[in-house]
Amino acid sequence: MTASRLTSAVVIGASGGIGAALVSALAASEVYAPIFALSRSEPCCVQGVRSQPIDLSDEATIAAAAAKVGEAGPVGMVIVATGILHQASVSPEKTLKALDPAAMASVFAVNTIGPALVAKHFVPLLARRGRCVFAALSARVGSIGDNRLGGWYTYRASKSALNQILQTLSIEVARSRPEAIVVGLHPGTVASALSRPFRPDPNAEGVFQPEESAAHLLRVLNGLGTDETGGVFAWDGSKIPA
Repeated sequence: MTASRLTSAVVIGASGGIGAALVSALAASEVYAPIFALSRSEPCCVQGVRSQPIDLSDEATIAAAAAKVGEAGPVGMVIVATGILHQASVSPEKTLKALDPAAMASVFAVNTIGPALVAKHFVPLLARRGRCVFAALSARVGSIGDNRLGGWYTYRASKSALNQILQTLSIEVARSRPEAIVVGLHPGTVASALSRPFRPDPNAEGVFQPEESAAHLLRVLNGLGTDETGGVFAWDGSKIPA
């Protein structure tokens, strides 16, 4: 990594499988200090990590968390590791007739609007000099060019919209932070609550453990240059088409 020890790192969604693994990996790397673990639920128990509550559906909590993080000085990395694919009243649609406006609004609130509001309040904290990163978990199914199977209308659309926000953000951020990198990340299939109904065996081939996923994603981020800002990249470093 090339970030300065004078910059902090922030993981939003730190109580999830990937988020918690990212916090542990960043803390172990000793590249960023301090590390902030932001989540809606329990505080992080990793030594030396600072916990802070946040709710992506409540902008006031996002602003409050950003204010607290900002007290520690410039931020070198922000990773939004939140996302929703299913819950009690939400599940991926197989056909058009399954579309439900309330469910669609819930998914967009978490997958698209939430990360956009995080950017609104946390991008101003990014270091103005030197390399800095703003990344959010996206998904391969958000790619329009790669969509050959159909289905999953809302999840696909919410991630496509997120990718557009990240691309647009990358253009604005480059004006004030020329070394900044803004990207979406596709973690692959990870043994987590999000994927469990679709890949129930956490040891199945092609399913990563959260710790493996975190290592992949950080490796990808560390290898990106400013000419790749605005893109979406898979866990293996390959670029996903828009």
